[in-house]
Amino acid sequence: METALIVGAGSGLSASLARLLKKENFQVALAARNTEKLSAFKDSLLLKCDAADPAQVEEAFKSFEKKFGVPDLVVYNAGYRTRGPVAQLDPAEVKKTLEVSAFGGFLVGQAAAKRMLPRGSGAIFFTGASASVKGYPESAPFAMGKFALRGLAQSLARELSPKNIHVAHFVIDGAIAAPGRSGGPDALLSPDEIASSYLAIYRQQRSAWSWELELRPWTEKF
Repeated sequence: METALIVGAGSGLSASLARLLKKENFQVALAARNTEKLSAFKDSLLLKCDAADPAQVEEAFKSFEKKFGVPDLVVYNAGYRTRGPVAQLDPAEVKKTLEVSAFGGFLVGQAAAKRMLPRGSGAIFFTGASASVKGYPESAPFAMGKFALRGLAQSLARELSPKNIHVAHFVIDGAIAAPGRSGGPDALLSPDEIASSYLAIYRQQRSAWSWELELRPWTEKF
């Protein structure tokens, strides 16, 4: 049975991905700073984890290993952002954005790679955003974090793909549909459809691996 660890789990994309993977007979664990928001997945392994804390990341992987062994798929879906004019940004909030968006991705990627390399297989996926490739006004911290995460994913793909570890980065270019979020069905990304794309990339045969995929609603300009 295949196994998956989703770090930075919440009620949106992570929840859709967890449901799909469970339907595909994966054993799934979800890690988040606040596991109370994951009450819909009480039948899954829930791990309390601040992705920007090295000790907590290591403990989450150890707990996963104890129950399921080395994960087949690890997804980094954590995010944090602060907005505002550059002259008014709070440095502490900028630091937190970088820690969660990029440093946490490194910690999770490193922890996954250390375990997958001896086995010689696995997949590590990173969730990016429009900000991964476009720096928007008054959104410098998020752009810095997501650009860094994309660079991490590209570097890891070049290092680990020859060792049979599939690394992929997903540019989610648009708003994801969620309760209370305005926009018609053609203006918002369906989290279930995004999850289907993640699974499709995971299922790729290694003769034709993708390292990056952009996903956007067809009305989104780019």
